[in-house]
Amino acid sequence: MPELTDQQISRQDYVDNIIFETLQRLNPTRQEIEWNIEMIGEVRDAIEDWLAAKMNLCSEREFYPFVEEE
Repeated sequence: MPELTDQQISRQDYVDNIIFETLQRLNPTRQEIEWNIEMIGEVRDAIEDWLAAKMNLCSEREFYPFVEEE
């Protein structure tokens, strides 16, 4: 079974962490936002749609590496 490389895992971590940091910075309240991978995933999907599908700046895998499920 194929696995992600260390570089691909680092890219995933980078993308998820940047999205989480951005959400925290955009929050106009002092209320803490807890890590929620479902929320982060939804934001990630929207960004990926714009960068990969609508703007053709990269592929889905370049933006957020993944392994095809068999």
